[in-house]
Amino acid sequence: MKTPDGKSLTDLLGSASEAEIEDFLAGLSDQTLMALPYLFEFWALPHQRAPGGDWASWVIMGGRGAGKTRAGAEWVRQQVEGAEPFDKGSCRRVALVGETLDQVREVMVFGESGIMACSPPDRKPEWHASRRVLVWPNGAEAWAMSASSPEALRGPQFDCAWADELGKWRRGRDCWDMLQFALRLGDKPRTLVTTTPRNIGVLKEILKAGDTVVTHAPTEANRANLAPGFLKKVYTDYSGTRLGQQELDGRMLEDAEGALWPMDRLEALRSAEVPELDRIVVAVDPPASGKSTADACGIVVAGMQKIGSGPQDWRAWVLEDASIRGASPAKWAAHVVEAARNWQADRVVAEVNQGGDMVESVLRQQDPLLAYRGVHATRGKSVRAEPVAALYEQGRVFHAPGLQALEAQMGDMTLLGFEGKGSPDRVDALVWALTDLMIDPAAQFKRPQIRRL
Repeated sequence: MKTPDGKSLTDLLGSASEAEIEDFLAGLSDQTLMALPYLFEFWALPHQRAPGGDWASWVIMGGRGAGKTRAGAEWVRQQVEGAEPFDKGSCRRVALVGETLDQVREVMVFGESGIMACSPPDRKPEWHASRRVLVWPNGAEAWAMSASSPEALRGPQFDCAWADELGKWRRGRDCWDMLQFALRLGDKPRTLVTTTPRNIGVLKEILKAGDTVVTHAPTEANRANLAPGFLKKVYTDYSGTRLGQQELDGRMLEDAEGALWPMDRLEALRSAEVPELDRIVVAVDPPASGKSTADACGIVVAGMQKIGSGPQDWRAWVLEDASIRGASPAKWAAHVVEAARNWQADRVVAEVNQGGDMVESVLRQQDPLLAYRGVHATRGKSVRAEPVAALYEQGRVFHAPGLQALEAQMGDMTLLGFEGKGSPDRVDALVWALTDLMIDPAAQFKRPQIRRL
């Protein structure tokens, strides 16, 4: 819905006075007022509006909460709906592809900004759970597909697709390739990709393709629809950090020069399937203080599995980043003990350069019988990190999903030091965990310190 000079009514109303807005609304019919909430062109932000031209893929790259999901749901509506509820639209079969089937159902279909929430009552589709298919009153269908099962895309065929959070797909390349072969209906099959940018090969290739168009927005662009407290906290905590540039600014980050952990290496070592582990530790890098402005308390859980009889036949899995910011010693100690209990850890390893005996003391106040080992840093952070980075290069360390904050910090660790904001607290904890598990084998057999207060 645009004026002759190309501006949307939303743009005009955004600069109008309250009286002018009231006059505008008063001039609308009752039917138009009822339809207004469902006219997305009226409300859409610039990055949410489909570009013109002869494109095959439209990529919306934005920060968290920038309105990507709403744009995806509304674009699907535009493809399948006709002028009247039972009229055919331009597309009849849509692929809804997300990281998992749960993500498709809970975010893309039933989420607060999903298809069901955006659809007017007379055009609302019906969800057929047994088939995992949405069916509109006009007969159009949208199939829920998991990016974790690319082979499932071999049979169906579609005339458009919505691919959500492609940057998180564990089998991104395989799934994208299978999706292209499945888009074989209609005159011009198209795909909308909504994603927070991640430095992975398949996404970078899509962005460079000649038939791809891109719109972009930071989290703040959708400020009107976000909780003020959320914006204040995330911008306070992450503004100026590598993670903030990716998750808030929606920027595609390249590897830092001399990075110890290139992003493509981390992507290749991500695995949702964690085997039964022989040993698990929780490593802690305590903060210098408990102030909200202080560095986080780095808390990382990792485990290892022996797969043979040789000295190199150990594999490690990073299981959880439980780091916490702005916590008092008692609070972060409770957090550490909770993580140890949840994972049934064999030991807690904590750096004691700054806290000394206090670190052990506050942990034992939470659990007097805690298996504990204090470690002292005698070398610089990058020097300590290099042997751990070598384990990744050898393909001996894997990451469970959900470690984005840790991985973003790892991307800032270089041969010359840490290039990020503040201290690499999460990375420090990671290094202590994997050093205890894989690099300092004698530590595995040292008797843990278990004593009563």
